Amino acid sequence: MQHKAISIRPFIGAANFNISRSFYCDLGFEESVISHNMSYFNTGGFGFYLQDAYVKDWVDNTMVFLEVDDVNRHYAELRALDLPGKYERVRLTPVKHLDWGSECFLHDPSGILWHFGEFKK
Repeated sequence: MQHKAISIRPFIGAANFNISRSFYCDLGFEESVISHNMSYFNTGGFGFYLQDAYVKDWVDNTMVFLEVDDVNRHYAELRALDLPGKYERVRLTPVKHLDWGSECFLHDPSGILWHFGEFKK
């Protein structure tokens, strides 16, 4: 099969849609409202759909990996935002250095685990 992919846009849920919308805007994503219960968030041409839908098992098992050019700088910028101080349930984990590269972790207000990583060059 041959095709030219244009984008990939996962759907993620939110325990509290408005709090999650605010969180992702604070995180630096640009919001495009699609309807009263769905928005598209993007940064640098990459994005995802946030839904006003919450299934605990689904959200608790959702992980998103966003590759960044400099994970240490990205972690410093995340710390400066103080998202754990602003949003309940948000947790930020420092950078870990692994065989394949480095990454830090951020749990959103619903519990979705974001990996921000940089591959070894």
